Amino acid sequence: MWVFVLCIISLLVILITSQWLKKRLIYSKYKGRLPPGSTGLPIIGESIQFFSPHSSYDIPPFIRERMSKYGLVFKTSLVGNLVVVSGDPELNQYIFKEEGKSVYCSYTESGFKILGEQSLLAYHGVFHKYLKNLTLTMIGPESLKEALLHEMDAITRNYLHTCSKYPSFDVKEESANMVFEYFGKKLFGYEEAKASKKLRESYKDFLDGMISFPLNIPGTAFHSCLKGRENVIKVVKDVMDERKSSKERHHDFLDFLIEEAKKEETILNEAIIVDLVFALLFASYETSSQAITLAMKFLSDHPSVVVELTKEHEEILKNRGNEESGITWMEYKSMTFTHMVINETLRLGNIVPGIFRGVTKDIEMKGTRIPAGSTVMVCPSVVHLNPAKYNDPLAFDPWRWEGQELHAGSKNFIAFGGGSRLCAGAHFAKLQVAVFLHYLVTKYRWKKIRGGEIIRKPGLVFPNGLHIQISEKYK
Repeated sequence: MWVFVLCIISLLVILITSQWLKKRLIYSKYKGRLPPGSTGLPIIGESIQFFSPHSSYDIPPFIRERMSKYGLVFKTSLVGNLVVVSGDPELNQYIFKEEGKSVYCSYTESGFKILGEQSLLAYHGVFHKYLKNLTLTMIGPESLKEALLHEMDAITRNYLHTCSKYPSFDVKEESANMVFEYFGKKLFGYEEAKASKKLRESYKDFLDGMISFPLNIPGTAFHSCLKGRENVIKVVKDVMDERKSSKERHHDFLDFLIEEAKKEETILNEAIIVDLVFALLFASYETSSQAITLAMKFLSDHPSVVVELTKEHEEILKNRGNEESGITWMEYKSMTFTHMVINETLRLGNIVPGIFRGVTKDIEMKGTRIPAGSTVMVCPSVVHLNPAKYNDPLAFDPWRWEGQELHAGSKNFIAFGGGSRLCAGAHFAKLQVAVFLHYLVTKYRWKKIRGGEIIRKPGLVFPNGLHIQISEKYK
């Protein structure tokens, strides 16, 4: 037992020391030419302050205090890495455009180990483009229009109808279950209700574990994530093995990837396929359910927005004729105010706490030097809560988007990242929120029962959920 403990301690010392030495080498080389800031304590840097929970929609205290002192760009040290934090829109856009030149998609060591060393995050240039295009065959606009919209429409209707029979329900939990159920089936034929090994629970600590010290010790979020990953990977691999030994077609994304892997010119292999399925399952339900819950929280507090939203969707029903025929792609694209609500939800909600890029060549811009070997963290909340761009930035005001571009990012709106790494699931998430809102405001009345409080640590969580009660409008 003691031998095991000593081995673990020795490995931790080696890991942390190597990270610290790397940071010190960079710091000594560029001393006096780095952005202002502090690297905090030896080894742990300012990680404790960065991870301190807060319950505000405002810029995180850690970021706000340092930007007040040092400006929009400052240096710090997080989980053993030298990090340059940027809230400067022009620098952020430059960083996004430099993808594949002087920067690459990066994450913490824990993030890469959890998502997989063969995941979409790990590839760059033409390989990343190839894998992203494969992903878009499932969740890109054309696939959404031709296939997924119909299924998303049907299951959303069914879920809301079922939830209307409950005394109350947690929006975050039920919307996550909803997306997990149909997306798991579309990905690799997985059905949670019928499976002997439940996978939703395996993802429960991922938000905490993605940005954390990579300490694989029982009781840590990182350890829990690795165990969860192990469970999911085993199920996906078992399904793959069954598919390979059978001629039966399932017409899902895994079938498509297996056939793609047979082509001579492909880079696709089993490890990449497994990591791709693993990450897509998590990203699809977590982002969508968070956005739906945030939207419901804001709508519950702003009845005038609900009135305008209802008006738009009742007009869609009026023009449709057959109310039960389901949402069409043309109707979805016509939901102007709905997209304003979604954009405002994402702007104020700031689901993603930071967007990370590794630096391979020194970057100099606007008097700022970012050295090779460091990491840049683009901070969306600083951009989205900039009073110079958004009047009264902490107010939920969908009308501020009137006349603005609603379907693309910009230097002042980076909810889905930017550049060639713009989130592949952006269209999927926005469509799911729109479909949910359509059926909610046209078919149901609702009231908030409890919950809705948020905690950022730094990922967004709803510690008490958001419990609402819904009832059919027309019975």
